[in-house]
Amino acid sequence: MAMSRPLKGEPFLVMTLGVLSLFVIVLLLPMISIFLFLKPSVVEKVFISSELASEVRSALATTLEASITSTLILALLGIPSAYYLTRREFKGKATLEGLLDIPLAVPHTIAGIMILTGFGRRGLLGPLTTSLGIRISDSFWGIVAAMLFVSSPLMLDTAKAGFHSVDPMLEAVSRSLGAGALRTFTRITLPLSWRNIVAGTILAWARALSEVGSILVVAYFPKTMNILILEFLNEFGLPYAIALAVPYLLLTLVLFILLRLFIGQKFMSW
Repeated sequence: MAMSRPLKGEPFLVMTLGVLSLFVIVLLLPMISIFLFLKPSVVEKVFISSELASEVRSALATTLEASITSTLILALLGIPSAYYLTRREFKGKATLEGLLDIPLAVPHTIAGIMILTGFGRRGLLGPLTTSLGIRISDSFWGIVAAMLFVSSPLMLDTAKAGFHSVDPMLEAVSRSLGAGALRTFTRITLPLSWRNIVAGTILAWARALSEVGSILVVAYFPKTMNILILEFLNEFGLPYAIALAVPYLLLTLVLFILLRLFIGQKFMSW
């Protein structure tokens, strides 16, 4: 139960309030300052009236298409995998779950190298991807692979938390009444865990949109927005980079506001 007593006379709570205020300032100041340094004339030039606009629109389209594709693939792979991991015990399960969380911690440039050694033309599965006509290095599918790799733990762990919150006894009752495993999953488990699944999907998409390090290694071309922002910063200076970054930041803010409003503050149970 949340404490509702006033802070007066409680030095520790006063101290934590001060720390929270400092923490909020440290995080929000950069978000506010980037809007203050935004120049509308540069935004117009970058997105509408200059030769750069076509390159920006192409990078934005590539980013959105690749991030949505990676998220859809991840949902198809991650949701069934998360369900199996929550409902089955087997030897080495903890190790497997730890391995699946590695993309959260590994440096992104190393993640890009890992993707190339796994799926690149000279990688372990290079002959297979080549025979299927899939090129990873400097290709759209390379971008998708990088986005999927770095965002996979968010989808998997959030979906697992949702499935853990569903009482297995409800599934057992459904099965005892004659429903099959698939019908039980779609009629009982999914409806009861949909908040976490939607939350995992949004988080995975947001993470895919933000990825740059592994994409720099795997697929510099076709350019995504994050790579183009780095190029603009190096070639044209900070105002041009800000002009690209602010719309991107707004999209991210909208995603997380929708996450809080649509899913609610208790969308994750861990």
